[in-house]
Amino acid sequence: MSAPRVYAAWAPAPEHRYGDHPEGPQRLTLLHDLPQADDGAHWVEPTPAEVEVLARVHDPRYIEYLQAIAAQGPAVIDYAPTYVTPSSFADAQRAAGATVAVLQAVVEHAPARGFAWVRPPGHHATRTQAMGFCLFNNVAVAAAHALAQGLEPVLIVDFDAHHGNGTQAIFAHEPRVAYFSTHQEGIYPGTGDFDDAPHARGRIVNVPLPALTGDAGYARAFEQVLLPWARALQPALVLVSAGFDAHWRDPLTQLGLSARGFAHLARLLLQLAAESAQGRIVFVLEGGYDPQAVAESGRAVWAVLHDREAPAGALGPSPYPEPDIADRVHYARRLHGLA
Repeated sequence: MSAPRVYAAWAPAPEHRYGDHPEGPQRLTLLHDLPQADDGAHWVEPTPAEVEVLARVHDPRYIEYLQAIAAQGPAVIDYAPTYVTPSSFADAQRAAGATVAVLQAVVEHAPARGFAWVRPPGHHATRTQAMGFCLFNNVAVAAAHALAQGLEPVLIVDFDAHHGNGTQAIFAHEPRVAYFSTHQEGIYPGTGDFDDAPHARGRIVNVPLPALTGDAGYARAFEQVLLPWARALQPALVLVSAGFDAHWRDPLTQLGLSARGFAHLARLLLQLAAESAQGRIVFVLEGGYDPQAVAESGRAVWAVLHDREAPAGALGPSPYPEPDIADRVHYARRLHGLA
């Protein structure tokens, strides 16, 4: 039996840049050959998301504001700092549209997998506010698009080093969307505690992790919390906020994943999608600010999507010892009825 098709979009936004800001085009430079590689992937056109599609998750007044403020750029528009340039509104539309295009291809050709290689990232953007380098919430736009087609429940898994506060807030009261996040505790944006969303216990699951948590800790959190919880949920679609800033060499965070560690998480997520979602799964690029770490981690996940052995990468495993996260895993299991 042949492997499921892999669909992808490439939207690197080369004009969306601001001095030496870490969220710049350099993040994807070492992956520039992916769209030309002869690896069987099907590349879709990253057409801009229409305002009506964005307005499913963003206030129309915010969309108008972002368009107006970007036209006046370059400028910093929040303290993260999040910036805009004259191209940023179109770039953000294209990132969201590329994500939706990959999702649509995966839905139409299931079983299938996808990866939206896009920037600017999205998971911090709320319904009414740009935050944390994010303008439009790409994964939220895709989830809302799936709901509009009757696909439910939708599961969003976020392994970015920062909590996806925007995604959680947008779907805080949407029973058809479940959200799972692993992230470093105590860093931007300051959300994502275990009991961050008590009204949605069992549907919104946060597992904050201590600094230096790496391959073993992440595997434990996914295998002992995410998988049993998600299997009970039986999602019809899996969306992944794929932030590679959980890599041990990222300059903005202090976690410990390696390229091989990201590959293992991807395998677990593909397995989950195959079990309940007819193989429908889409990865969407979020953070990651060391270009070599992003490239090695991205290529490892890309290989897994093609059912190939993931390269270890020259950077190798984290050189730092991992903390024991057993207590956190046990607490998360009890909190969400898994114990």
